Amino acid sequence: MITSTPRNPVGAHVPVAGRGLAGTGLAYADKVGAESVQVFVANPRGWATPAGNPRQDEAFRAGCAERGIAAYVHAPYLINFGSDSAATRERSGESLRHSLHRAHAIGAKGVVVHTGSALCGTPAEALRQVHDGMLPLLDELDGYGPDAPWLLLEPTAGQGSSLCARMGDLADYTEALERHPLVGVCLDTCHAFAAGHDLAAPGGVAGMLDELVAAAGPGRLRLIHANDSKDVTGARKDRHANIGAGHIGADPFAGLFTHPATEGVPLIIETPDDRDAPDRVEGALHTRDIALLKQLRSRG
Repeated sequence: MITSTPRNPVGAHVPVAGRGLAGTGLAYADKVGAESVQVFVANPRGWATPAGNPRQDEAFRAGCAERGIAAYVHAPYLINFGSDSAATRERSGESLRHSLHRAHAIGAKGVVVHTGSALCGTPAEALRQVHDGMLPLLDELDGYGPDAPWLLLEPTAGQGSSLCARMGDLADYTEALERHPLVGVCLDTCHAFAAGHDLAAPGGVAGMLDELVAAAGPGRLRLIHANDSKDVTGARKDRHANIGAGHIGADPFAGLFTHPATEGVPLIIETPDDRDAPDRVEGALHTRDIALLKQLRSRG
């Protein structure tokens, strides 16, 4: 089933409830035409760290290999090493360690984690906590050998006391993690737009990517969440829209397929599907979004 890998595989965050990673997740990937996938391995809004099912893990790994698709894990949303709560920071460490461990077990190439907020005081104080909480987990990745997953920092939409929203913020954040060789970046286009990068403007995508590379360093961009935005640029609201149905519009996404920094970087959609709405077919909107991104890719 493996075919030649495109410059930028286009895929989706896939559901896994019911028949699990392989039974539900890969079946959905096939349905929507995904060339890469992202999954949760725990409740994204909780602290539970469930053990995996070895049979499902192996079936998922084998299924991804058969299809020639790369997999990624998204860590739970509650993780915040900039918290003023010692309990939250401890749970954040346990949760992120679990996601990294599970990612390795299923053969995922990276774990996406939101960069969090400075709730403990100044941004500098929060970044010291990021250093103390996250760096030991990165050091543990040495035990996984050459197949260790990357830790992918996802800048937020800039809401609240966000530690990292604009691309320039990645400089201090990666410095706090001592520029560890397995620290990468997951760019969310909706987040970047909401934080003030006007991707809809001429040259907006290229300029934002240039800023990302300048701040984080070359080779750090490892994954892109391709999402349009329901709100205007600078709104600091994390509300995803389907490709071309938001304020970014479809055409700017073509720039993600031509910039040197995106060479070999997969795109994952996290757009609405409305699978529970009347008269909706599950996966129909995701199928459309993936097909549209592939059309834009073909222009390159």
